Amino acid sequence: MVEIKKDALEEALKKKDEVPKISKEMEIGFHQGALNTLVNERNEMIRIVQQIELVMQAHIKRLEELGVKIQKEERR
Repeated sequence: MVEIKKDALEEALKKKDEVPKISKEMEIGFHQGALNTLVNERNEMIRIVQQIELVMQAHIKRLEELGVKIQKEERR
């Protein structure tokens, strides 16, 4: 397990205002890259949720075929 040096951590937090300056172009690139990554992650999450919904619907359909009545919850 990694040892956490509390004193070093506190010093690092004190120096947060001393963040090295980067060029505007580099900062823009950083934020654009972050947004591209987040958009891709969001799209993948949506795809996964859609797959889960399809499987759930298949189970619901089969239960109804077997005579089980399913009550759907209202979304909040």
